[in-house]
Amino acid sequence: LEGPLRESSRIALESSVPHFRSTRHPRPYTMLALASQSISFAGPAAAPSMKVSPQMLFGAKAPAAKKAPAFAYGLPGNFNALGGSELNFDPAGFLEGKSELEVNRYREAELTHGRVGMLASLGFLVQEKFHPLFSGDGGPAIDQIPALPVWLWAVMAGGIGLAESKRISIAFRELDGTKLKAETALKPGYTPGDLGFDPFGLAPEDPEEFKLMQEKELAHARLAMIAAAGFLAQEAVTKATWGTAYGLPDF
Repeated sequence: LEGPLRESSRIALESSVPHFRSTRHPRPYTMLALASQSISFAGPAAAPSMKVSPQMLFGAKAPAAKKAPAFAYGLPGNFNALGGSELNFDPAGFLEGKSELEVNRYREAELTHGRVGMLASLGFLVQEKFHPLFSGDGGPAIDQIPALPVWLWAVMAGGIGLAESKRISIAFRELDGTKLKAETALKPGYTPGDLGFDPFGLAPEDPEEFKLMQEKELAHARLAMIAAAGFLAQEAVTKATWGTAYGLPDF
């Protein structure tokens, strides 16, 4: 009974699996057919990989390009007093590719020279006739400076040195002991020109009003630098005081 049952099982298996033959003597084309069927379910062996971004999967928009920083990183002084709009005035390209700390260093230098220019312009107007600290020779201020006494030169140099050392200690970073160079000139977080010197309490507490006062200071500072240079040039050319040059010799 075992022989007929085994034979019937073999016949049933041949009818269910195509190209099947006895496993005792497999034919070459039978093995090839079975191998091809198994490979067909494996897929391509070396299909190129394809990376899909989340934007492609979910239909989201690509991230927007990084917004360019404001002119001079938003520092005051970009206001056009005549037209009321922004100036964005940098014809020489000094601000191109500069970091915020480097731009702040430029503003610190501008404010320092502008404040000296305001004092110089005022001095040109009054010192030729009013000089209580020394016995002036009269005449153009450019000729009075070399005639100052030695002690006054020492006092002025000492005063300037103290003021500059105080400004450096507040605004500028310390030098590296080995490289003798600071990583950046100004201290991070330092506001250009803000030395904490306000003996009369003129600085407003409101941020908008304070920014407006900074705009006014810069406008006067820039005008004063031009005025001081003009005074120097006029006296150097005419060899006379500004009063004499403009018809006011008794000033």
